[in-house]
Amino acid sequence: MSLFKARDWWSSSVGQDEEFDQGCLCVANIDNSATGHDKIILGSYMGFLRVYAPNPSNPGEAMNPEEQLVEVHLKDPIIQVEAGKFVSGTENLHLAVLQPRKLSVYTVSGTTGTVDHGNQYQLRLIYEHNLQRTACNMAYGPFGGVKGRDFICIQSMDGMLVFFEQESYAFGRFLPGFLLPGPLCYIARTDTFITVSSSRYVESYKYQTLAVATDADTRQESEHQKLVSGKKLAADWMLSIGEIALDLNVLSNPVAASVFVLGERNFFCIKENGQMCFMKKLEHNPSCFLPYASVCEGTSNSLIGNHNNMLLVYQDVTLQWAAQLPHVPVAIRVANFQDLKGVVVTLSSDGHLQCSYLGTDPSFFQAPKVESREINYDELDTEMKSLHKIIKEASKTQDILPLAEKEDDLTVAIHIAPNMDAISQAVSTEVEGEEVPSITVKVKIKTRLVVQNPKVAVSVQPPLTVTQDLFIIDSMGPGSVSTVTFGVFLKNSYPPAELGGAVAVSYSTPTGIPRVSQCNFSLPLRLVCIPASPLKNANYKVTIDTNKLPVNLLEIFPDFVEAFEEEQVNALGLQLIAGSRITLLASKTSQRYRIQSEAFEDLWLIIQELNTRFEKHFAKQGAKDFRCSFAGPIPLQEYFEKIDRHFELRLNSKKYQDLLSERAVQFRAIQRRLLTRFKDKTPAPLQNLDTLMDGTYRQVIALADAAEENRTALCQEFTRLRSATHLIILLIELWQNLNRDQTVILEATLLPLLQDTPQLGWEESVDAAVTHLLRTCLSKSPKD
Repeated sequence: MSLFKARDWWSSSVGQDEEFDQGCLCVANIDNSATGHDKIILGSYMGFLRVYAPNPSNPGEAMNPEEQLVEVHLKDPIIQVEAGKFVSGTENLHLAVLQPRKLSVYTVSGTTGTVDHGNQYQLRLIYEHNLQRTACNMAYGPFGGVKGRDFICIQSMDGMLVFFEQESYAFGRFLPGFLLPGPLCYIARTDTFITVSSSRYVESYKYQTLAVATDADTRQESEHQKLVSGKKLAADWMLSIGEIALDLNVLSNPVAASVFVLGERNFFCIKENGQMCFMKKLEHNPSCFLPYASVCEGTSNSLIGNHNNMLLVYQDVTLQWAAQLPHVPVAIRVANFQDLKGVVVTLSSDGHLQCSYLGTDPSFFQAPKVESREINYDELDTEMKSLHKIIKEASKTQDILPLAEKEDDLTVAIHIAPNMDAISQAVSTEVEGEEVPSITVKVKIKTRLVVQNPKVAVSVQPPLTVTQDLFIIDSMGPGSVSTVTFGVFLKNSYPPAELGGAVAVSYSTPTGIPRVSQCNFSLPLRLVCIPASPLKNANYKVTIDTNKLPVNLLEIFPDFVEAFEEEQVNALGLQLIAGSRITLLASKTSQRYRIQSEAFEDLWLIIQELNTRFEKHFAKQGAKDFRCSFAGPIPLQEYFEKIDRHFELRLNSKKYQDLLSERAVQFRAIQRRLLTRFKDKTPAPLQNLDTLMDGTYRQVIALADAAEENRTALCQEFTRLRSATHLIILLIELWQNLNRDQTVILEATLLPLLQDTPQLGWEESVDAAVTHLLRTCLSKSPKD
C-alpha cells in the first residue's frame, strides 16, 4: 500500500462516450437538506445533468444505484453548473445550468419514500434566459453588495459580459481589447470581476464601473435582453503573467482576498489590489486546481492536478503532499459527506468521477524477530572481496550504451544483387559519355514481437545516390517479414570515397519505447568501375609487397576480365566511370604489385579492393599469416596538394559570400534612392541610378553563380580529400603494420567529418583531433 496514493472512497464511471471539462463539476447541498451534506452535480457536453449523493458502506465499493439522485437529458451541451441563491424571495440554493444559448435555473427537491422504492428527487425549472450570444463561462455572487441574493454574469465568446439579476436581465458590456475569452471570477469583498485577456494580462473591473457605463444602441431589443455595445471600459488594474491562464479562483477572508491564477507552466497568487504575492513554477503541465483556506494564519493551500495523474498539495509555494490518481483530473472540488468530511472530488475528461482521501489506512503488520547468530568475519571478508572483484570487472567493461539483448525485437538483413541491373535505374545523372550502371539492394526485415510504424531510411555518401531513401511500412506482427528494394547508382561526375551505405529501421515497441536497428552494407567495385586496357605510364604509382607467391590477377579480379585481356595475366586496366584509368601490374619474379593512375586520390578504391580480395583469396587457401606491406615513402606532397586545394576553395567560398553581401547592400541602397526619386512629386533626373542598379544586379547574379559553382567544386574536392586521406591511412597501416585499434584511432583523427560546412571544416576538426592525439596517445610522458 503506497502512502503517496489517493485512497478511493467512492467512484463511478459516468455515461458512455461523454466529455467533461472544468466547469462541469459542482459540489453543494443542492436539495437544501437539513443534514447539510453535499451532493455532486455533473453536467456533460452531451447534455446530461446528473446529481449524486455518495454514501458507501465500505470505502472503495461499487456505486449503489440509490446514490444517483437525478439524471436528465437537456439536449444542448452543458458548459457550466453552479449552485447559489438565484431565485428571489428565498435563500435556498438553486442550480444554474449554462448552455451555449440558454441559462436555466432549476430547483432540486426530494420526497421521502414510504415504501421500498426509497426517496424520490425531481428537477424543476424555475426560469430561463435565452441568450443572443454564444456563452463561454459564467460567474455569480452578490453583485453590488446585495444581501441574501446571487446575481449571474455570463461571458460570451465575443467578449460581452451579460448581467442577470435573478429572473430579470440587467445590462451588458463589452470588454476592451477583446480577442478570445478567458476564465472569469468574482470577488465579493471588493465587488470586482477578474479575468485574463488573450494578451496574457490579469484584468480587474469594478462592478460599479460596469454598471454606470452608458448603454450604446438601445434600439435593438428583444423580450428579455438587449443587444448593446457599451463604451470602452478601463480596467481597475492589470498585471502581466506572460502565459495563457487555464483557470481562475478567489480565496477570501475577512481581512483580504487573493486571486489565484493557474497558467500553463506556473501558478500565481495575486493580491486584490493587483500586486503579485508569489509565483510557483510547476514541473509538469497542470490540468486543474482548487485553492482553499489553510489552518496556518497568513498562508493558503492549493490542490493542483497535472497530466501525470498526480494530485499536488501546496502551502503557498511549498509542496506538502503528492498523491497518485488513476486519471488526469480536469476539475477538483472538496466536499463534506455523511461519513467523511474534506473528501477530494475529481473528474476526468472521459467521465471518471472519484471521491478520495489522502494518506493510507493503518497497517498492523509487524515483522517477525530474526534469530541472532554470531558473525563469521572470515566469510564476510571473502564475500566482500568477491563483490569488489565483480564491481571492478563491471566498471572496466561498462559502456555508454546498454548491452544489446540476446535476441533483438527486429532484425535487418541486406542482400545485394550479384550482377548489375540489366536495365539501369540511374536517373538525372551528371555523368556524361558512359552508361551509368545500377545495382539492386534488397532489405529484409523480420520481427520477433509486434512493432509499430517501422520506417526504413537508407543513406549512401555522395556522389552515390539511391532511387528511394525512405520507406514507411505498416505495423508488423510477431514473426512477420517485410521486404523493401531500392537501387544504387553514381549520380555526380566524380568517384566516391566509400562504397558503403547504411540502413536504419526506426520503430516503436508495443509499450511505446522507440528503437532503432541499423545495418551497414558494402557495394561492389563494378558499380563505379569498368574494365579497360592497361596503361604503361602514369603520374602516380604505389607499390604493395606481400609475403606470398605472386597471384594471377585474373583470379583476383574475375569480374573485370575482358576477352582481349585473357592473355595479359600480369596487367589489368580499370576505368573509373567518373575518374581516371588505373593499371594494376603484377611482378613475374617478385611478390610485388604496382598500382598506377593519373589521379592520386583514385588509387584509394583500387588499393583497398586489391587488399580485400587478397585476404579473401589466401583465406580460402588456408593461409593465416598473409600480410601486405608498403615500403614507403608516404606520398605526403601529393596529399598536401589536395589539402591546399580544399582550403583554397573554402577561402573562395568566404570571399564570394562577403562580395555577395556587399553587392546586396549596394543594390538595396540604390533601390531606396530610386524609390525616393519616383515618389517625389517634382520629377528629377535619375542621374544614371538605373544604369548603376542594372550593373549591380548583373554583379549579384554573377557572384551568386560563381558561389554556387565554388560550392559544387568544394563538395567534389572534399570527397577527393577523403579518398586521399583513406589512401594515406591505408599506406601508413601497411607501412608500420598497425593493428585494428591503432588504425581506428588514426581514422577518427584524420576523418572526423562526413560532410564539410563553412562553420566547421575538415581543417579545424583535424587540427583539434591531432592536438588531442599529441597530448594523449603520442605523448612522450609514460603517465599519459
